[in-house]
Amino acid sequence: MERADLGEKSREKIRKLLVTGDNRLKQGVDPEKARQSFLQALDAAREAGLEDEVRPLVEVRLADLERLSAGSPPPEPPAS
Repeated sequence: MERADLGEKSREKIRKLLVTGDNRLKQGVDPEKARQSFLQALDAAREAGLEDEVRPLVEVRLADLERLSAGSPPPEPPAS
């Protein structure tokens, strides 16, 4: 299998894990399950050499989980 194919497969796996975590949050599933999806995405990124690219996305999601578990509302969207 070509390296480009492996990279694309890794990116797709990471994308699916991030979306799964997001969907779990939206559906009201146990936040720990969403956290597991996000951390699995980070692990997959690390294995594929994409950690620097994916870590900021995962950190934002984990910070949102922390705010939700603390009972804080999500941040307001920026004014247009």
